[in-house]
Amino acid sequence: MQRSLRVDWSVKKVQSTAGIGSHLPDLHLRIDRASGGLADQVAAELRTAIRSGRLAGGVRLPASRELARDLGMSRGVVVEAYEQLVAEGFLVSRQGSGTRIAELDPAAPAADAVPASMAPPDIAYDLRVGTPDLSAFPRRAWLAAVRQVMKVAPHAALGYGDPGGVPELRTELAAYLRRVRAAEVAAEQLVVVNGVAQGLHLVIGALAQAGPIPLAVEDPHSVSTFALLDAAGAVRVPVPVDEEGIVVDALRRTPARAVMVTPAHQYPTGVVLSPRRRAELVAWAVEVDGLVLEDDYDAEFRYDRDPVGCLQALCPQRVVLLGSVSKSLAPGLRLGWLVAPPPLAQAARRARATSDLGSPVIDQYALAQLVGCGAYDRHLRQLRRRYRARRDALTEALARWPAGRGRPRRVGRDPAVRRAAPRP
Repeated sequence: MQRSLRVDWSVKKVQSTAGIGSHLPDLHLRIDRASGGLADQVAAELRTAIRSGRLAGGVRLPASRELARDLGMSRGVVVEAYEQLVAEGFLVSRQGSGTRIAELDPAAPAADAVPASMAPPDIAYDLRVGTPDLSAFPRRAWLAAVRQVMKVAPHAALGYGDPGGVPELRTELAAYLRRVRAAEVAAEQLVVVNGVAQGLHLVIGALAQAGPIPLAVEDPHSVSTFALLDAAGAVRVPVPVDEEGIVVDALRRTPARAVMVTPAHQYPTGVVLSPRRRAELVAWAVEVDGLVLEDDYDAEFRYDRDPVGCLQALCPQRVVLLGSVSKSLAPGLRLGWLVAPPPLAQAARRARATSDLGSPVIDQYALAQLVGCGAYDRHLRQLRRRYRARRDALTEALARWPAGRGRPRRVGRDPAVRRAAPRP
């Protein structure tokens, strides 16, 4: 049974876990030297910071000599302020352990506690769509990769890098996509992005520079992406999906010259785009001088079929391939990629240069290390076995569900989170 998140993000816990101690080398104290009474001012500033929670209980203050040097005043002034606050109960001073903030109100909620709204609901079986098993995140492998990066990366590697992604990660991802997804990709065509969502925004934004563009989307489709597509400058044009995937004949009857598809695993039907429809879709793109946005959703996981290569390999000059590690590692990493024809890849790189300057470089180097050493492949193999066992258990349980016992009932807003409910 999944338990609710109860994380201790207190200052003392984080500092203890990180091994950085609880000494504060810098304090923001406003002192007006012209008005005099320096000791009283220092005491008042510290008192206010403690009462407001800016200085948490148990935190060690700088030694009086250090704080006096930082403030540009005599040590005796700071000693007097500390002694006053010790007398008032705001500070605790012990020989050998320095001066610390007193624990004033242990019953009060911590200011830095995780808000209740962030804690997941108490759900017996979490079947939310699009959320991986976060407990399976390869913490040891990721930590080893980060340590290796910090050990060997030159100082210059921590500066502002290529907004399209560090070369090491682009090279590793390009090789991975060629090997696993049969993609036609060179590192120069690949742009590292903060997930598929940003990749879509960059590509649609480049296409919609002269104004909103018609964008064909599969019907049904994930409603969570609608607002993103609209904000990027797309006018959504629904196109039906059948047992072979998107109906290309219906697409031809629309004004769209760009289409977004999920060939590997259409959501929510689960259909895989058939070979015939793949050929028809590429032919449509050539006929209308159009572009296909391929969201490689859930391509890493397959349970009852052989691997299927990406659509991009059929026509690299007409297809943009988008993917991420949100399902394979964790969505909180915010790391993904887009593979596009060179002019569009350059446009996406320029857009990143003028918006957010690129993704965090340490995480990029860590992912490159994870992919390059084979740890990412090993992690995916373990996940496939785990998810296959869970999928089989769920489908078997549903097959045994007595017809007259009740029906699954929606719990909360996510239609995939359900529990048994009696028939009314």
